Amino acid sequence: MPHTHSSAACPPPPPGSRGIDEILADARARLRRLDPEEAHVAHRQGALLVDIRPAAQRAAHGTVPGAIAVERNVLEWRFDPRCPARLPRADSYDLPVVVLCQEGYTSSLAAAALQDLGLHRATDVVGGFAAWRIAGLPALGPTSLLRTHPVAPPVTAGRARR
Repeated sequence: MPHTHSSAACPPPPPGSRGIDEILADARARLRRLDPEEAHVAHRQGALLVDIRPAAQRAAHGTVPGAIAVERNVLEWRFDPRCPARLPRADSYDLPVVVLCQEGYTSSLAAAALQDLGLHRATDVVGGFAAWRIAGLPALGPTSLLRTHPVAPPVTAGRARR
């Protein structure tokens, strides 16, 4: 039997708190989101395409050639022009950044966070990598997280026993 959500099971929210649906809607209201084709064109014209998915998700679903992998947990540090841990290319508040996640939800929150840093041109891809694939745009993978390259045999492998 499927579990049904009941408002009685949910504690009353604290005053001033917002639900994730409201937070996501507010983030998206600030963005000029790009569909996959628009994102592809922007990337070809010099925008940084930033894939914020974890390594396991990129391996399982594939990647976009030329996208920069910066996982969500370090995104702000890598793109804040004021931060010593920033990427070398993240030296301007005018930098065009297009954020990509798997389905286009986390990327909206991430792009809004970049705008909070002052990167006013930050946006994301509607539908994420899943929509990118469906659109038939360039993609690589999926790949295995395990190395498929043969490991060199130990030095003793070819020696006969004596």
